[in-house]
Amino acid sequence: MRRLLDGLYDGCAWAAAVSMVAILLVILVQVFGSAIGVYVRGTDAYAGYAMASASFFALAHTLTRGEHIRVTLFMDKAPPGLRRVLELWCLGAAVALSAAFAYYSWDMVWWSYAYNDVSSAQDETPLWIPQLTMAIGVTVLTVAFLDQLVAVLTGRGMAQDDGSLKAME
Repeated sequence: MRRLLDGLYDGCAWAAAVSMVAILLVILVQVFGSAIGVYVRGTDAYAGYAMASASFFALAHTLTRGEHIRVTLFMDKAPPGLRRVLELWCLGAAVALSAAFAYYSWDMVWWSYAYNDVSSAQDETPLWIPQLTMAIGVTVLTVAFLDQLVAVLTGRGMAQDDGSLKAME
């Protein structure tokens, strides 16, 4: 199971990297198109879609590598027993909030698809397509938070100051 989850997080990181390359390519099309007097419709919107895609796909991988910003002011001062309780509360809240975000993201994708909602920009892209990357990214983030919560509950790990999990000793 660990291998599957790590593969999922790494796959999302690769999707984020591909999205960043797409941003570069779209901007290059804009620059070179401008240089030769050709305007390509929708490039601004596509750069924005790729930026959102890169951001949401990177969330879970960033979390599991301990790269998210964490405010540990109270947790650093707490005794180990209270620190565990605080860690469980924080992870539980994170699971609940990210699950709600994922639910409403998928709901938005569904309604955009059902009503054939398209971008108001010149590209007129069906909005469910870029929204799908957000829904997938937030869903995988929820899985990552749940993964960390289970690790702390089962005694396999405690979050470190950098957000990564350390095996219990």
